[in-house]
Amino acid sequence: MSRWEWRKSSFSAGDAANCVELANGPVGAPHLRESTDPATVITTTRPALRALLASVKAGHLDGVQG
Repeated sequence: MSRWEWRKSSFSAGDAANCVELANGPVGAPHLRESTDPATVITTTRPALRALLASVKAGHLDGVQG
């Protein structure tokens, strides 16, 4: 997965290993991965990512168990 430049949130503490990371793929498709499982990558659309981020910021996913 080294073909993409992965970025983590500025809220992530230093080298913390429990972060969601984002990368911009070909034709602008956003990719997400969990830093503890970097081989698993989710590819989504910009509108879907915006909706996810809005839900997270609004607290709609607080307490959701995976």
